[in-house]
Amino acid sequence: MMSVCIMAWVYGRVQGVGFRYSTQWEARRLGVSGYARNLDDGSVEVLACGEQAEVEQLLAWLKAGGPRGARVDKVVTEPHHPGQEWTRFSIRY
Repeated sequence: MMSVCIMAWVYGRVQGVGFRYSTQWEARRLGVSGYARNLDDGSVEVLACGEQAEVEQLLAWLKAGGPRGARVDKVVTEPHHPGQEWTRFSIRY
């Protein structure tokens, strides 16, 4: 299996609805490391690192709308080469 890192920016109604916490739960369930954090423009930034299949499953979950109460309008992604090794998925503030 191939290990990858993807940076994603999730736009819509994604702050104040438990989006980061739900993303953390889903990422940990899939064995994906990285982080989720709110950005000043109202979006959520997600770094997802792990086996390609699991990272793609997390991205599909994000694109499908994430947790109940959220509304995802779009997800923008790009490959990412982190400067550090991620061992778990966390929430950044």
